[in-house]
Amino acid sequence: MKIAVAMSGGVDSSTAAALLLEAGHEIVGFTMQLWDQRRNPVFDENGEPLPSRCCSLDDVYDARRVAQELGFPFYVLNLEREFEQEVVQPFVQSYLDGETPIPCVACNSRLKFAALDRLAQSLGCERVATGHYARVQFDERSGRYRLLRGRDRRKDQSYFLWELTQEQLARAIFPLGEMTKDEVRAAARRLGLTVAEKAESQEICFVPDGDYAGFIDRYLETEGRASPPAGEIVSTRGEVLGSHKGLHHYTVGQRRGLGIAHNRPLYVVAIDAARNRVIVGEDHELLAREFTAAGVNWVAFAEPREAVRAEVRVRYRHEEAPATIEMIGERRARIRFDEPQRAITPGQATVFYRGEEVLGGGWIVRVKRD
Repeated sequence: MKIAVAMSGGVDSSTAAALLLEAGHEIVGFTMQLWDQRRNPVFDENGEPLPSRCCSLDDVYDARRVAQELGFPFYVLNLEREFEQEVVQPFVQSYLDGETPIPCVACNSRLKFAALDRLAQSLGCERVATGHYARVQFDERSGRYRLLRGRDRRKDQSYFLWELTQEQLARAIFPLGEMTKDEVRAAARRLGLTVAEKAESQEICFVPDGDYAGFIDRYLETEGRASPPAGEIVSTRGEVLGSHKGLHHYTVGQRRGLGIAHNRPLYVVAIDAARNRVIVGEDHELLAREFTAAGVNWVAFAEPREAVRAEVRVRYRHEEAPATIEMIGERRARIRFDEPQRAITPGQATVFYRGEEVLGGGWIVRVKRD
């Protein structure tokens, strides 16, 4: 089988390619050039550019070197325009709207398994493989492809893949889905990969220093747009407690950096973009049972007519909790937890699980607080 492998230059995607090659498949490697590092640069304390984790020259070199060592074709695919339109611009706008976005979902569904897959098909590739820790299986009874957690729960990345369609899942291969991170490292050493000990990044790839607000300020400046204005910080009762420096500096659940003197710890509990306000309250005021999700995609089955019981996650590091999901309109759902959950945040992805299986997911758009 001829398989296209999305290669970031890291140990996971490199090992995925090597394992598929070892299994007898014909491999074509692709690195996606997503972001021009000369735009919006970040500098360290010595005035040197901080290396990006988004297709840096070192990463492209590492991916190309792995392909050369293993003897399969390798291409760099320029998707900068698509990445900016599909990922960066929505990321910036979401923060300006008072949300906290997660760009990795759109990058997977709209670039790796869309733009890359189209090119791969034109080159005769039957499938697209990535280094995600997730699994896909075909269910003969339902005639649908199932998306499952990776066996390594610490590294499971199924949360980022809920937006994939049945057509995309039909062409997806996740060679690392049954492996732990330690097993992947061991396989990379056994296969002699030069990236076997390469460290991994935990940040959003095009924001190497983790300063999302700084990235947005610089991006808006390059676009000739002003940074978001300052505004009021108010309590949940409407009392003005201070001022904020722009909504994009704040996210639900945040405690540090508020600049407010108060006799009890205060947290951001909501962001009112229409009134340019940051709303703060005590820890218990972060709890909510119900929220609305838009852009809902069902993976395990067609859109249900009846309410669905599932374990629901509202951010990547959230421990999913029992909830009831009810469709309330076109690709919109109302989700109600059995017990209140902390810091449900508009802009984040919510994913519905049943045991090991991803039932579906959506985008959090509104939170109803008790």
